[in-house]
Amino acid sequence: MKIVNYQLKNRPSDNRSGFIENNKVYDLQESYRMYALAHHKFEELEEIESLLPTDPTTFFKGGFSTIERAKQAYEYITKNEHEVVFSYERDEVVIGTPIPEPQKVICIGRNYKEHAAEMKGDIPEFPVLFSKFPNALIGPEDEIHKSDQTEKLDYEVELALVIGKEATKVSQEEAFDYIAGYTIGNDTTARDIQKRTLQWLQGKSMDHTSPIGPWVVLKEDVLDPENLEVRSYVNDELRQQSNTSKLIFDIPFLMEFISGLMTLQPGDIIMTGTPEGVGAGMNPPTFLHDGDIVTLEIDQIGTLKNKVVQQ
Repeated sequence: MKIVNYQLKNRPSDNRSGFIENNKVYDLQESYRMYALAHHKFEELEEIESLLPTDPTTFFKGGFSTIERAKQAYEYITKNEHEVVFSYERDEVVIGTPIPEPQKVICIGRNYKEHAAEMKGDIPEFPVLFSKFPNALIGPEDEIHKSDQTEKLDYEVELALVIGKEATKVSQEEAFDYIAGYTIGNDTTARDIQKRTLQWLQGKSMDHTSPIGPWVVLKEDVLDPENLEVRSYVNDELRQQSNTSKLIFDIPFLMEFISGLMTLQPGDIIMTGTPEGVGAGMNPPTFLHDGDIVTLEIDQIGTLKNKVVQQ
């Protein structure tokens, strides 16, 4: 199941939670309303906004209880599509970043050996953590803004985890019990700004720079998240190609490590690191320019494509 944040084109509307199937977008709350009616759950109709919120961020902050209702709606609608009223063709909607306002976006630096080497860094003893703020996040149909403050804007394809329930001091053995699903992140980085101080934050959270999406694939639909092919292209030229099996700190380790330091909340995002092939590692270094098209692919999840626009 692929959960999306959508908005109707050419019609004033708020962002709403939906799912996409066969290139059609279905409204999740309205789908659940039909499910509840069909199963005579009339009491739930009065509380439907709290049980299955329309707002995408609020939806994911509801955690697994909300996701379970979404799955019930999905199963009902896909078996009774002839009854559907609230569905739209793909070209009738704009799809946004799945979680526009996560409480936390935690990123992992230098989590592939080859990337650490190309950046002339040591293999870290502990995961390198930094943060990214919601002002940086954009969706699959948005443009990456290249600020006039940077001449070295770089791309980074990453597998991103979405947290499904509150996690504190989670063991590696139970790590996947706390993950709701997976998406693709572009940890777009202004290298010149990133490197002018010891802290990376300023180069990582510039406005409108970091695509995430195009949707969240629920974890049961990703057979082996620790063995996914990861690729990036710039203007159709392959730049990065690796596999999540090559992560230095794998998903269970990251979940244990991070939740041992801070409590993770439903809707939080963890970006697991990027492989070798970034622009800063090329000879000569090659950065993004106005008009470039950056395409990211992760098997079983999808494709994320964005244009770079000079600001």
